[in-house]
Amino acid sequence: MKKTRALSVYHKKRHFTKTPEPQGAVRSSTNGSLHRFVIHEHHATRLHFDLRLEAEGVLKSWAVPKGPSMNPNDKHLAVMVEDHPIEYGSFEGTIPEGQYGAGEVRIWDKGTYEAIGDPLPEQIKAGKITIIVHGKKLKGEFHMVEMKGRGENNWLLFKHRDEYADDNWELSPILHYGSRAQAPKAKKKDEAGKHALERLVQQSKKRAKTRG
Repeated sequence: MKKTRALSVYHKKRHFTKTPEPQGAVRSSTNGSLHRFVIHEHHATRLHFDLRLEAEGVLKSWAVPKGPSMNPNDKHLAVMVEDHPIEYGSFEGTIPEGQYGAGEVRIWDKGTYEAIGDPLPEQIKAGKITIIVHGKKLKGEFHMVEMKGRGENNWLLFKHRDEYADDNWELSPILHYGSRAQAPKAKKKDEAGKHALERLVQQSKKRAKTRG
């Protein structure tokens, strides 16, 4: 177990005395051709999905605004972000307000994947990724292509047309709301704040009438 540059950005962005996220460290990767993958459903400023693939002792990570799709016709933006520790693969919880990525995090899918051709790090450098995913919701071959010249770290994620492809597939989130501001707790808090303000206004008017 060791800390290296691979997780330096991850560590700089987080205060581990305030967030339940794992601090983690670079670890030995899974032996053999199968490696871990996880997709997090993340209700932050906007709902998005985080794709994480194990390689080089960390989880290589992409934020996917529209989420993954089993429909080969869907080509979704995937923005490569900082590496996350292997321990993040089992993380679920609420990142508190004021912390980086604040909002509810749930594991949407997980399992193993295998890189087709070169190992994943080499494919990332080449800007073209081909993997076979063995998940509960996602299965089969997927591709990622770097969109060079169209913004830093922007990729396209799409499904290969194989026996698992589904042209009618629709993404179904675990939690049925969007951003953290739309969370039931946040709405109740906003409503409570509005009611409190209304009461203060009414009390102020009553005091004004009494004085008059």
